[in-house]
Amino acid sequence: MISRVAAIFDAFGSGDDALGISEIARRTGLAKSTVSRIVQELTTYKFLERSGSDLQLGLRLFELGESASRPRDLRKIALASMADLRAAVHLTVHLAVLERREVVYIEILPARGIPPLPSRVGGRMPAYATAVGKALLAWSDDSVVDDVLSQTLVAVGPHTVTDPARLRRELVRVRANGIAYEHEESAPGVACAATIIRTATGEPIAALSAAGWVKDVNVKRVGLAVQTAAQTVSRLVARRPGLKL
Repeated sequence: MISRVAAIFDAFGSGDDALGISEIARRTGLAKSTVSRIVQELTTYKFLERSGSDLQLGLRLFELGESASRPRDLRKIALASMADLRAAVHLTVHLAVLERREVVYIEILPARGIPPLPSRVGGRMPAYATAVGKALLAWSDDSVVDDVLSQTLVAVGPHTVTDPARLRRELVRVRANGIAYEHEESAPGVACAATIIRTATGEPIAALSAAGWVKDVNVKRVGLAVQTAAQTVSRLVARRPGLKL
């Protein structure tokens, strides 16, 4: 039962506001009657909500997500540095973690004057198509990278890297340089620079980025500012051995 519920939640991608029963069944491989039965119970407990004839993720999921210990604690530690970074580069600042093959955004500080980006708090994006994802993958175990590259890499933006060999080479460069860059890989017109946040033992636990529109962003300059902010957050994390990560 739990595996089928998880499959239904996983059917909702980062760009999906609402899905119908038939589409959920198609994506999960479950029978429509099974999906209908489970969905009915999930809506009763507000894990899903009706949107006309379709369904969307419900308020109860958001509430549970807000109470999750890792994002909450890490967010508190990172907020001041994120605000300083936003003030320095005048770009939207993201804090994200790696969850299997995707990144999950746990905090976003939008910059004034920049139109909304495709990212959102609690939203997911393919790790290979974002600067934060590439930063985290560059310092992940080979098994994690192999798992990401075992899937078909689908273009999300105009310049998403979908060739596994090319992506591997890029991850090597990211690890050598310490900063990951994105140019219209997650969405048209978006540029971004990101780097990782580490524990005292060097374990990568999250990534910090600054993003804006390609025409307005000097990613090399922004990357250095992001790196400085991430180092500050890493030092704060290192001072909190009891932090739940």
